[in-house]
Amino acid sequence: MSRIGKKEITIPEKTEVKVDDGVLHVKGPHGELSREFKGDITITINDGHINLAPTRQTIETNALWGTYASHIMNMIEGVNKPFEKKLAVEGVGYKWDVQGDTISLALGFSHPVKVKIPQGITVKVEKLTMLISGVDKEMVGQFAANIRGLKKPEPYKGKGIRYDGEYVRRKQGKKTA
Repeated sequence: MSRIGKKEITIPEKTEVKVDDGVLHVKGPHGELSREFKGDITITINDGHINLAPTRQTIETNALWGTYASHIMNMIEGVNKPFEKKLAVEGVGYKWDVQGDTISLALGFSHPVKVKIPQGITVKVEKLTMLISGVDKEMVGQFAANIRGLKKPEPYKGKGIRYDGEYVRRKQGKKTA
């Protein structure tokens, strides 16, 4: 039994939610999201609340019950207040710049790395910080992880791209005799 799936999900004001043939559409002040769900979980909308219930009792449907509830809550939260991830870069000569729909990163390689910004995500760059925001939580998190993966922080000097507030455990280098 899912504790998260049993709870009613409240629909805030200025948010529209509808279900069409297993596809849930959520529309809010900051955007619109839609997602397809399997028929194993029934989604019912009534009086500003969303209820989920499994159609049959199996291990898979019980696992999907809470997962679907979390997805729906994230969709509703995202269209009302966009999700944000903040990245920081550390290192001599490391920098980034937004040029139209691409990000140009200088990360110590022999060439600048160019990354295309996906549709639905906005990127703001200040000196050493980058703010990635959008209505889809998965898309924002995955794009931030892809950017961080280009140059992960290394433990000896701490150079690289990290999440804002992330602690990188430092190692001691070689000792001289």
